[in-house]
Amino acid sequence: MAARDVLIHARGLTKSFGGAVAVAGIDFDLSRGEAFGFLGPNGAGKSSTMRMIGCVSPPGGGELSILGLDPVADGPAIRARLGVVPQEDTLDVELTVRENLIIYGRYFGLPRPVIAERTARLLEFVQLTDRADDQVEPLSGGMKRRLTIARSLINEPEILLLDEPTTGLDPQARHAVWDRLYRLKQRGVTLVLTTHYMDEAEQLCDRLVVMDRGKIAAEGSPRELIDRYSTPEVLELRFDPAEHQQAADKLEDAPAERMEVLADRILLYTQNGDAALAAARGLGLEPLTSLVRRSTLEDVFLRLTGRQLED
Repeated sequence: MAARDVLIHARGLTKSFGGAVAVAGIDFDLSRGEAFGFLGPNGAGKSSTMRMIGCVSPPGGGELSILGLDPVADGPAIRARLGVVPQEDTLDVELTVRENLIIYGRYFGLPRPVIAERTARLLEFVQLTDRADDQVEPLSGGMKRRLTIARSLINEPEILLLDEPTTGLDPQARHAVWDRLYRLKQRGVTLVLTTHYMDEAEQLCDRLVVMDRGKIAAEGSPRELIDRYSTPEVLELRFDPAEHQQAADKLEDAPAERMEVLADRILLYTQNGDAALAAARGLGLEPLTSLVRRSTLEDVFLRLTGRQLED
């Protein structure tokens, strides 16, 4: 990877708050045009890392360069070239949809004709043209998220930072946001996102790191991580709560590469889920429900940390 293509470079990056370590010495490089994700549960260090990349929180230690610049010495210059979608919407609810973009464009000192042209183009991109003169307050959560994304693009940033972009949205709204982000990715916009939704990471990320307790537990593409840390298929079995532990004990003899016993279900990691189900029944077990599915990033996280992503 040529040095000019590395937009963000971190080595031994740390951050602590009052003695509590949030980021514990992580290394990563982000290249131009890729979608890069930080995956992990709440408290893993994702948002702290994003705040350092966004130049709103100084690094505690280690190396960090963004667009070839020092985030401490060159913070304003870097921020002018970034777009930021924060975890919580910070829209001005007393202004109209269009006015939110116009006011934000003025923060960057853009000429009024440029702001007007970009505002119209971005509202069309996020499918809010017909709501341009409406106030923000009555918009749905999904519309507010799309407007926040549009606002973050007003300065035509080189890097777009998205901190848990679809948290709290219903499935339909999440997919609408994913569609807009996927289109940005197709246009060559460099995306950096945090999420604790494994399906979101699989949909959007070319490459990601799995974080846990401030450290990077694994790095690679979604497919590489699943191939490396899981099996092709997973058999999910649910039993009557009174029989749950007894079933788990019997399943120790089932032909599976690994078993995870969760509070509400038992997971068998296997090459062939149907064969594993037949073997479980051969042990005299009849689950209340059974499901054979492909492995996901949640299985990867469970393997690496012993916890589910949403814990």
